[in-house]
Amino acid sequence: MQFTQDNLEELNILIRYNLTTMQEGIKVHKSAAATEIIAATRRLFDKGLITLEDGGYLTTIGHEAAEQAHLLLGLLNPS
Repeated sequence: MQFTQDNLEELNILIRYNLTTMQEGIKVHKSAAATEIIAATRRLFDKGLITLEDGGYLTTIGHEAAEQAHLLLGLLNPS
């Protein structure tokens, strides 16, 4: 099994979240964002990882997923 393009787009959304606070969300503007970003955000909402179709806040499970995404990115791109 390998990452699909959809998976990668969803991971890229998750790493946009600031994990130091649960009080900070993101907003994906439909008029300014690429179609792929809008679709990825919708999929994350459908999976219960974020609170709104256009971003919002991470849910509890979404926060865990975002933590893992940040960890994976750090392992793959050490600085």
